[in-house]
Amino acid sequence: MIRVDESKISVDDFNYVSNKVGWGTRDKNMMEVALNNTLYSVSIYDDDKIIGYGRIIGDKAIFLYIQDVMVIPEYQGQKIGTKIMNALLAKIDEYRKINPSIRIYLGASKGKEKFYEKFGFKTRSSAGLGEGMVLS
Repeated sequence: MIRVDESKISVDDFNYVSNKVGWGTRDKNMMEVALNNTLYSVSIYDDDKIIGYGRIIGDKAIFLYIQDVMVIPEYQGQKIGTKIMNALLAKIDEYRKINPSIRIYLGASKGKEKFYEKFGFKTRSSAGLGEGMVLS
C-alpha cells in the first residue's frame, strides 16, 4: 500500500533512494546535518519500502528551495513524483500566508523540466531572470 509520511527520513533511506535514481550516496554525517536542517520533507513508501522523497529548504520568509525530488525507477510514471510535489506545494502555501511573494526555486534534473512545468515552474530565462549558477 502506498503511503505518504511527513516525518524525518533516515540517512539510510535517503541514500537508498538517491543511489537508486543515479545520484549516488552522501556522507552519513553530512547528510544527517542536511536532513536536520530541512524545513519540511515528504517520503513515499510502498508498505515499508521507501520509493520517493522530496524536501524544502530555505529561510521560510523570502526564499524556499525544493530539493531532492526523487522516485526510484521502478515507480516512475505512477504519479509518485506528483504526490511528492503536491505535498511540497501544499506546505509552500502555508509559508505564502506569511509572505505571498516568497520566491520558490528548484533545480530540475536535465530532461525533467516538463514535469515541473506542470506545477507552474518556468526556467529562469523564460521568467526574465538570469541563468542559474553553481559554485563547485
